Amino acid sequence: MEFTKRILITGGAGFIGSHLVRLFVNKYPNYLIVNFDKLTYAGNLENLSDVDQKSNYRFFKGDICSPEDIQKAFEEYEISDVIHLAAESHVDRSISGPMEFVKTNVIGTVNLLERARGAWSEGEHVFHHVSTDEVYGSLGETGLFEESTAYDPRSPYSASKASSDHFVNAYFHTYGLPVKLSNCSNNYGSHHFPEKLIPLMIHNIQNNQPLPVYGKGENIRDWLWVVDHARAIDTIFHEGRLGESYNVGGLNEWTNIELVRFLCRLMDEKLGREKGESEKLITFVKDRAGHDMRYAIDASKIEKELGWKPSVTFEEGLSKTVDWYLNNQGWLEKVTSGAYQEYYQKMYS
Repeated sequence: MEFTKRILITGGAGFIGSHLVRLFVNKYPNYLIVNFDKLTYAGNLENLSDVDQKSNYRFFKGDICSPEDIQKAFEEYEISDVIHLAAESHVDRSISGPMEFVKTNVIGTVNLLERARGAWSEGEHVFHHVSTDEVYGSLGETGLFEESTAYDPRSPYSASKASSDHFVNAYFHTYGLPVKLSNCSNNYGSHHFPEKLIPLMIHNIQNNQPLPVYGKGENIRDWLWVVDHARAIDTIFHEGRLGESYNVGGLNEWTNIELVRFLCRLMDEKLGREKGESEKLITFVKDRAGHDMRYAIDASKIEKELGWKPSVTFEEGLSKTVDWYLNNQGWLEKVTSGAYQEYYQKMYS
């Protein structure tokens, strides 16, 4: 089959990446989708078992820190476009080991940019870089992050992502590389590695384990269903303007403690427990260093320009998410064994 596009999706076996790969494989049979993933602790090919036999899907095990791996993938599949999601993404891990974040998020991104610059001398191409709202720093009680908000990263993770954003923009202005950039708020949904807040709480509630909440639980985050994020990337990739950044968010702010309590009520209902039973598991732990107080995205640009907006309410999406975890115990048991247990003890004990 002659494919009209040959898209390299980095980090395609991870949480957001697997949802995006699934969307593109099913929606665009005339595109070849190459899932480029190192398969670190958060990458899991079982996330894509429903599409791995499709004729327009390929998996390439590679490391964005290796220019040789990137070149081999570009040459083998004649890559025409890149959607770059591969990243070290957990703030706690960046505090205990910042150099891995520099290597992957900064150097890895520049390796991809260099390969794309060398390969795309003519024709229509897109390099879509997927980033985070954490590059903007921390908000006060009011206001929203806009695309024009000055960068003010506060953790090694957000600093590494801010640096990668700057390199992407620099390659557009310096070399004319056809880039697009998106910054998204916190995602939730199925296939999420359980070091993150929502899957961690679901797992612990089900197993009657303590629910560790940082500080007083007053930190505020804007939450977006991962399927809607994948839809936003699809929209920006196809319709967004070159050289532009788009903020993606749900206008859906929750304090951490409100979110955990809502999850407790939802889980009690789904598990047939007495009302309030799971809330007894909440345990407040020492706040992490540099913990930003509030993130909130102004997503009016992508809605006005491209017509994207969230498709479900937070309550609907969270109910779908809980149902998925309760119905996929085998997946959860596999990813919560071994090294994850050691990490969990270190971070939350």
